[in-house]
Amino acid sequence: MNLRKASVFDGADGRGGVAMDHSIETMRADDWAEVRAIYVEGIATGEATFETEAPAWERWDGSHLAQCRLVGRARGQVLGWAALSPVSRRPVYSGVAEVSVYVAASVRGAGIGKSLLRALVEASERAGIWTLQATILRENTASLTLHRACGFREVGYRERFGNLNGRWRDAVLMERRSRVVGV
Repeated sequence: MNLRKASVFDGADGRGGVAMDHSIETMRADDWAEVRAIYVEGIATGEATFETEAPAWERWDGSHLAQCRLVGRARGQVLGWAALSPVSRRPVYSGVAEVSVYVAASVRGAGIGKSLLRALVEASERAGIWTLQATILRENTASLTLHRACGFREVGYRERFGNLNGRWRDAVLMERRSRVVGV
């Protein structure tokens, strides 16, 4: 299903970027090879996640909400992806989810991440999610800027939150409360 077409002229950092026509679509299982490759690129930066390797499809599929998985696509190629994971299996937290957004290295700054995150917010509200949260490594300034641009606010700073490759890393906790769901 094609959710929207986008022509983005500004990068996530607000400095301007390359215009790129792309669509935001529902992720399909057969997108996994491209999605995983983009995830591996993000892992390699050392700033995108505490993970050190991408999981197999079955594990990834089981840990993400089925109704909130998107890809940015141009000319048949996946350029980025966004998905939600539940923060808890307890019913009281059924409307709270963790955000993941990854963009292929070759198109970072072209607005794909912003299109994906905006569409993910809309999809989350259709799914009854009232709070989105993101835990972002302090050094990942592009992701912090992207989330701020999409209505997230900083709610906390987590010192020495995780150990990545033998080094303790700090993280910024951001959230976005829906103005439509849970009001």
